[in-house]
Amino acid sequence: MNNGVVHVGLDLGTSHSAISGSNGRRHLVESFVGWPVDMVARKVLQKEVVVGSQALENSPMLDLRRPLERGLIKDGSPRELEAVREILRHLVSLVVEPEARQHGVQVRAVVGVPAEAMRVNKKELREALSGVVDQVLIVSEPFAVAYGREELVNTMVIDVGAGTTDFCVLKGRYPTAEDQRTISKAGDSVDQKLYELVAERYPEAKFSVHMARKWKESHSFVWVPEAPVLVSAPVDGRPTDLEITQEMSSACESLLPPLVEVLLDLLANIEPEIQGKVSQNIILAGGCSQIPGLGAAVCEEVEKVRPGKVKVIDDPVFAGSDGGLAIAMDAPDDDWEHLPA
Repeated sequence: MNNGVVHVGLDLGTSHSAISGSNGRRHLVESFVGWPVDMVARKVLQKEVVVGSQALENSPMLDLRRPLERGLIKDGSPRELEAVREILRHLVSLVVEPEARQHGVQVRAVVGVPAEAMRVNKKELREALSGVVDQVLIVSEPFAVAYGREELVNTMVIDVGAGTTDFCVLKGRYPTAEDQRTISKAGDSVDQKLYELVAERYPEAKFSVHMARKWKESHSFVWVPEAPVLVSAPVDGRPTDLEITQEMSSACESLLPPLVEVLLDLLANIEPEIQGKVSQNIILAGGCSQIPGLGAAVCEEVEKVRPGKVKVIDDPVFAGSDGGLAIAMDAPDDDWEHLPA
């Protein structure tokens, strides 16, 4: 805390959201919110609203919402906006106790979002943050990652999240709209494709997209698997092993063509004198950056056009929120936007 102010970096994600505080606290929550559907559920849960993994675990009792879709506030409805506010309120409460807020502690937050959300949902984000934090800066997620790593010159960061894949070219200044791109081909689309491919091969099996997501998180790969991929799902009510190596391969590798296409297009449109430097400093961030083989596959595709180097970050969980915190600690007073209480 500095002069009664706590600085935080917030990484608001489709699947998970993270916060890093200047007081050393860091937390990650799943981006789900639920309200009890009736008085019985309210009595069982003893809560008016449930956030994160607890919401998922108690989903039959809840009006469950995953309010961020493809990096945007889903359909902009009041309920989805309130769900985003509950995620933000919960995250901030994990770093700054409500009692401290009541005693006048201020919160300055840098919020990392997909570039598309900055264009489309910035007003709604401000509304969701009002009453939760006192001052805010909204930045793109890959820019926050780059800032935290101090990779701000001749760098391209590609943040492969759940709802979106975000691209940002760093030239030693705040990135402009031309320096950034967002596409919806990301973790959720891999989950959906895997679900569809497995359902097509094993039509008698009963499973959900959520189960497919868990399979991906445990067994994903690009090009060469470490071992055959075996998972379990009910068939006629009995747990049954399913071999899904080819389906996993096809689903994960579906990320490559659109990612490489945008990467090369961005590269071709920056100043020619720095194109070679940027292609040698490509950073993969976000949860899906950890898919084994993805970094090597992206590098090989780049090298078909020009020499390239791709680095995969070690800490995809807090890279965005830590970067946001670094921005918050450095930002001058004039950069901050004051929010209504």
